[in-house]
Amino acid sequence: MSDGAGPGPGLGFTGLAHHTWQKLCAKVKRAVVFMDAPCAGSLHWAGGMDRLLQAGALNVKEFSSFEAGAPEQVKAVFVVSTLLKGRTADVIRDIVSLSSFQYCVVITAVSHSAHLFANNVMTELEQELVFEQFGELLCQWMGNMNYTAEVIHLPILIAPLAPHLFVTPAYSSLFSFVPQDLKLLNSSRPDKKKFGSLNDVDFQSLPFELQIQIRSLVSSLNAMFEVLQLKEECFAVGPTGRIIAGELANYPQAKHRRKTAQHKASIIFIDRTLDLSGSVAHHGDNLVEKILGVLPRFPGLTNDVKVNMVDLTAVRNNEETQNMIAPGCLSQPNDPSAKALWESMLNMKQKEAVMEVRRHLVEAASKENLPIKMSLGRVTPEQLHSYVQLFKSNLKALENHCGILQLTMATVQTLGHACYSKWDNFLAFERLLLQTLGDCDLSRVLTQLLPMIKSHGERDYLDYTPEEILVLLVYIYSVVGELKLDSVVDKAEREVKKALLQALCDEPNFSERLQEITGCSSAAELTFDKATGVVEQIFESLQGIARARVHLRQFKTLYSPSDNTHQATYKPLVKQVLEEVFRPDRVDTVDIEYMSGGLTELLKTGFSMFMKVSRPHPSDHPLLILFLVGGVTASEVRMIKESVSMHKPSYQVIVLTTRLLNPLDVTQLIFATDRLHPDIGV
Repeated sequence: MSDGAGPGPGLGFTGLAHHTWQKLCAKVKRAVVFMDAPCAGSLHWAGGMDRLLQAGALNVKEFSSFEAGAPEQVKAVFVVSTLLKGRTADVIRDIVSLSSFQYCVVITAVSHSAHLFANNVMTELEQELVFEQFGELLCQWMGNMNYTAEVIHLPILIAPLAPHLFVTPAYSSLFSFVPQDLKLLNSSRPDKKKFGSLNDVDFQSLPFELQIQIRSLVSSLNAMFEVLQLKEECFAVGPTGRIIAGELANYPQAKHRRKTAQHKASIIFIDRTLDLSGSVAHHGDNLVEKILGVLPRFPGLTNDVKVNMVDLTAVRNNEETQNMIAPGCLSQPNDPSAKALWESMLNMKQKEAVMEVRRHLVEAASKENLPIKMSLGRVTPEQLHSYVQLFKSNLKALENHCGILQLTMATVQTLGHACYSKWDNFLAFERLLLQTLGDCDLSRVLTQLLPMIKSHGERDYLDYTPEEILVLLVYIYSVVGELKLDSVVDKAEREVKKALLQALCDEPNFSERLQEITGCSSAAELTFDKATGVVEQIFESLQGIARARVHLRQFKTLYSPSDNTHQATYKPLVKQVLEEVFRPDRVDTVDIEYMSGGLTELLKTGFSMFMKVSRPHPSDHPLLILFLVGGVTASEVRMIKESVSMHKPSYQVIVLTTRLLNPLDVTQLIFATDRLHPDIGV
């Protein structure tokens, strides 16, 4: 798997992210910068706030109506990931009105054409006016039409987590369709025009907010490929991937770009819904996955965690002091040694990764002549913590190796966390399920799960919360696949529903995830009737998840059954896709659908049915981009890297995805009450 240096001369995917921020930095000199969370999420992995300050920014503030410039600050730069209308325009107006700016620059990650689409504007002249008109509004809000206003589009799309892994923070809420969405889409359609399956759904049939979100993503991908001089062929696995791939293949600006692009690539859009087991599983032997699953989310970011750094100070570590010291994180873009360690943690098995953490820490201590006592053998969190303590009283050493210390503390806090041992319980249940899957029905699996569902008053720290029970249910239904529903399964489901309903009603406090799933901002809002409806909805979705692969022929099952010599094993969809792509005989990929970008491609695809014309194949080009719609886990990233090394080490494979997942994220994304109407700030 390549290092992401990319197809173009000297500028690849990582270089592209830095190139975009470099252009933005040219605008921030002597300005106060206001930035929304998705753009901050991209910058976080591409140099951080230091990058703006070094470019001459006076301050960097949250994009919020409660912020403003100081009286002496006359220049502002707004960096947003959204359309320049609705709530976004309101916030800009509020900030400008409360400030004394004479020069405003607004940089949006949403292109002209996406603004055109959202505003239902059809002509080129009107397209230019979209940004011009917003510039005039800025001058009005500043109070003088002679002041300066600029409105610019920059493709702030990706955050470079690793040379081969890129996420799109602005699209972290975008998730592939779940079968339950078909019911929602059909609810507003007349009987004669209802869709038979999600495969029949087209772009125009989607809610307008979702159309805008997909069109914005396609436009950003096109802008990115334009800088990289890429000519891509689009493929899809799953109904959501098909819509996005079809939009990109037929996007007018993309067709124009492909005529002169120098570098060829294949991009496969894969629906996360087709393999939810992989997104909630615990059998990935990966340290980063456990860190993401155990530590709290870094405030405002979807792809990083909050690391408690109090132990490196003189402050006593307790609940009251948790927020006194700025938290650490996993992203260390400006520290080469820490960046190398992070990539090792992502790519290695857990035992190797923990040893690598110790090696980097020992090297750092040795460089600073700290009195470290080396010990071989198993690495423990206590041992790592004792090494970290050596840096505590040496401010210069702390400053020199701050990145390594943050990653070490993330490791220590994960391995020593009260919930860490629960990971093994999840793993044991998943293995049991796989072994019994071949010779038992769903009812027996649900019966085994039933005693694990406990109300708040009955649980201890090793028992499962309602969200964690949902994680296990998603794993069960996704692995099992198409169900044979009968009275026995129905009875087992009723018992589990009853227990889950009781657990939800007895929950005293709702996490953010439970708020999303139930549609209630607090536990007090959840009535018995509402909880009953939520549980019924969850099981309707679970039964749909089990049917998600029913239309597939090659990728219908996610496990290999046991035989006389081997245990049953989980077979990840992404691994199956890669094996199919890299098959030496290059047979037609039945479930990897080629999306035509025009008449020439359509003719080529059609003629291949009865003439010796080769149909486009994902392995035709030296660069393969896997776009997972709905997120990817750290274990899957490592598995992809290993799979490519085994089958086609000469290929460059880039993983592009909406977010880095942990198991609890998935339940929130698939059971959220308003999935098809994303918040696009309008």
